[in-house]
Amino acid sequence: MNILLIYPEFPDTFWSFKHALKFVNKKASLPPLGLLTVAAMLPESWKKKLVDLNTALLRADDIAWADMAFISAMAVQQESARKVIELCNTAGLTIVAGGPLFTSEHEDFPSVDHFVLNEAELTLQPFLDDLLNGTPKRLYSTDLYADITRTPTPRWKLLDMNKYASMALQFSRGCPYKCDFCNVTALLGHKIRTKTSDQIITELDDLRRLGWQDSVFFVDDNFIAHKTYLKKELLPRLIAWQKGYSRTIRFYTECSINLADDQELMSLMVEAGFGMVFIGIETPDDAALHACGKQHNTSRDMLSNIRKIQQSGMEVQGGFIVGFDSDTPSIFQKQIEFIQKSGIVTAMVGILQALPGTRLYDRMQKEGRLLHNSSGDNADSNTNFVPVMDLDLLRKGYTDMMNQLYAPKYYYRRIRTLLSEYRAPRLKRRVRFDDMLAFARSTVLLGVVGRERFQYWKMLIWTFFNRQHSLPLAVTLAIYGHHFRKVCQLHLKEVRRSAG
Repeated sequence: MNILLIYPEFPDTFWSFKHALKFVNKKASLPPLGLLTVAAMLPESWKKKLVDLNTALLRADDIAWADMAFISAMAVQQESARKVIELCNTAGLTIVAGGPLFTSEHEDFPSVDHFVLNEAELTLQPFLDDLLNGTPKRLYSTDLYADITRTPTPRWKLLDMNKYASMALQFSRGCPYKCDFCNVTALLGHKIRTKTSDQIITELDDLRRLGWQDSVFFVDDNFIAHKTYLKKELLPRLIAWQKGYSRTIRFYTECSINLADDQELMSLMVEAGFGMVFIGIETPDDAALHACGKQHNTSRDMLSNIRKIQQSGMEVQGGFIVGFDSDTPSIFQKQIEFIQKSGIVTAMVGILQALPGTRLYDRMQKEGRLLHNSSGDNADSNTNFVPVMDLDLLRKGYTDMMNQLYAPKYYYRRIRTLLSEYRAPRLKRRVRFDDMLAFARSTVLLGVVGRERFQYWKMLIWTFFNRQHSLPLAVTLAIYGHHFRKVCQLHLKEVRRSAG
C-alpha cells in the first residue's frame, strides 16, 4: 500500500517565522513530528511519502500515487487542511485524519473517511487491524493515555532536512497545571509521562547519523515537570552525549516560570546545551492569573525570575495574553512596561481565545458568550467569545500594543536589555555558511534598506564591544524582529479590513 502523509500549511503567523526563514534559505521552522512518528508505526511493507506543504507543493502525481492519505494538523492549519481534504476527495483518495485539530473538532470534517484520534500509540493499531480485516470504522478514539516508553523513533528519512531550521523530539507528555484556557491537559492529561533517556539518545543519534548538526526543539509542554528525573538521569546523559562530538547541538524547549527556583536544574540544562526556554507568563495581573488557574505564576517576582533564568545562560521567550474578564484598558500599558523591563525580546502576545475541551470553552458556552470555534492563531487580533471589555477597545488596545512592542525603538531596546543580563554559554561550534548568509542579508535588508537601520547598527556595535559572544544571537533577534513587524502589519490590515 502507498501511504501519502500530508502536513497542511501554516498561515503567516508569529510562530511561522516565514519572513525570518528567508534569511537562511529555509522553508519551515520545524518538521511534522507527529506524522513522522505515525509513519514509524505503519507496516514496514507499506511505501510512505511525506508532503509538508510548508516546504513543498502537493502535486497531482503525489495523490495519484497514493492508496491512502494520512493528514495531521493543528487548529491554526485548518484552512489549508480543508483544501487538502477537498483535493483528496476530488481524486477519490481515502483520507485518514488525526492530530489536535481533528481530535477537538472532527465533527466539522464530514468528508474525512476515518478519524484516528487522541494518541496514535493507542488508536492507530486498532484501525490498522480493522483495515486488514476489511472492516475499518470511521472513528477511533480513547480516554486512555499512552505509555510513551514504547513510542518508536520518528521516521526522519522521509524528510528533506535541508529545508528546516530546526528538528524536534518529544521527551514528555502531559502537564500538572490547570490553566483554564489551555487544551494541553484535555489532549494529553495531567499525569507526566516520559520517554527513557535511551530513547532520547537514540533519537539524537539518528539525527546525527543523517547529518543534522543544528538546533533541536524539545516539544514538551512543560519540560521541567519531572525535575528529579531530569537532574539525575536525562540531563547528565545529554551532557555526556554532547561531549562526544566536536560541535554542540543547541536545544530549546518550553517550561514553567518555577524553573527559576532551581539553580541546579538551570545549570544542568545550560551544560546540556539548552539556550532558550519559552515560558507562559500570560499577564502581570494577579487577579487574571488566579481566575484562569495559573496560580504558579502568582506570589513571585516574575521580573526577577526571568532575569535569573537569563543570567544562567538561557534566553526567555514569553507568551502573554490580553482579554481576560478582569482586564481593564490599563492592561495594555502594564503589559508593555513588563515586557520592556523583562528583556523578553520574543514576546508572543495574543488575545484570549476559548479552545474546545478547555474549562474556558465550557464556561463561555454556558454563559452564552461563545461565538465560534477558535482560529488557532491567538495573535490574529480577534477572539471567539464575547469579552467583558468592549471588543473594539480590546482590538485597538492589542494592535496598538503590538505596534509599540515591535517598533524598532522598543524592540532593539529589549535586545540590549536581554544581552546585558544574558550569560552566553560557551558552545563548541563553527561559523557556518548559513550564519554568514543570514548576517550578510541582515546588513542589507535591516542595516541599509530597513527603517530600523540606525537601531540595528547601534545594537550590533554595542554588542561587539560589550557582549561579543552574543553577536550571533543579536543578529538572529534582529531578523526575528523583521518577521514580527511583517506579521503585525498583516494583522493590522486585517483588523482595518474587518472594521471597514
